[in-house]
Amino acid sequence: MVRLTRAQQQARTRAAVLASAREEFIEYGYGAAKVDRIAERAELTRGAVYSNFPGKRALYLAVLVDMVEQANIPLAVEEPGSVGEALSAFARVWLDRLPLVGDAAAGGRLQLRSLAGVIDDDAGRAVLAQTARLEALLLALTLESCASEVTPPRRVRLAELALTILSGSSLVAELAPGFGDPFDRARACGHLASLDLADAWAPPYLPYIAPAAQVQEKWTPPADADDLLSADVVDLASDGVVVVLGGGRLGAAEEAVRTARPGEQVTIVVVTEDPANTGPLIRLRVSDLVACLRQVSPSPLPGHLRFVLDDDARVAAALGLADVGDHTEAAVRVNGGAVVARAERRGAAYAVAATTTARSEGAAT
Repeated sequence: MVRLTRAQQQARTRAAVLASAREEFIEYGYGAAKVDRIAERAELTRGAVYSNFPGKRALYLAVLVDMVEQANIPLAVEEPGSVGEALSAFARVWLDRLPLVGDAAAGGRLQLRSLAGVIDDDAGRAVLAQTARLEALLLALTLESCASEVTPPRRVRLAELALTILSGSSLVAELAPGFGDPFDRARACGHLASLDLADAWAPPYLPYIAPAAQVQEKWTPPADADDLLSADVVDLASDGVVVVLGGGRLGAAEEAVRTARPGEQVTIVVVTEDPANTGPLIRLRVSDLVACLRQVSPSPLPGHLRFVLDDDARVAAALGLADVGDHTEAAVRVNGGAVVARAERRGAAYAVAATTTARSEGAAT
């Protein structure tokens, strides 16, 4: 008889719980699903379920994350020819998840990655709103990479508009399946690219942000941080900007992305005070969006952009951030294996990204 290690047994138990939970949510939906029935399906105790997931919401989000990460998706083999083509292709991929008229309502909601009735508290909605801003930024960067201009204009407002239409399509499909033609919506999204939205990035508060502090600090980051955008391990010790954001401050990621020098590595590290619920929520939304983008373009996002979920706050701890939560915002510039500039609180991402390496090197000497 082969004796399993504790880690192997925990992994087996978690897999059994996820499989049973998926069956439960498909049959009953989120609202009517019961943890007791999930435990019975998995032939486990209720305590065994709760030892892996603190509640039904965490379990539901984990099921959705597992669905996205285990999906066998076809990847794009060539770049779209224009912003409109990219947006239309993205919409088609997104709308492909809409349930058919004859599909069961509960299973259709799971297929839609529906969060209706799941995120029902003010803190969760605030994080979801910030995550939506991050999704718009990632989609916008993909669209900007398809533009013909040498310096393409910002496309965040365009991305927000397209995501609003697609999210509305998902809600309609959940409440009234079969209404409307998804191909019409995909074409409509493609035509949005012709709109002049006067989308300039010039936040009025930037001139009032204090400069980053010039420092010279040892930097020993974790060596096994995973990039959610590429599934590769991130080298946090390499030169660039590292921004630590709470789940309620994800919109500040654009400040680092837009301010950093072209091609400079920018790593967004996300921390949260509720890693069992907020962490999976952010992982779900970002992983799902990136999976869609990879079906539109073989290289949809800038290679120098990294996104790390710091669920155990090890990266934050390495930066000396002991008390982190959903409103955390801190940033450092790494140069030559050391931290040479840092800032905290609102505007930290901009302050550090705007600090040049030359100034930092001068301060270090």
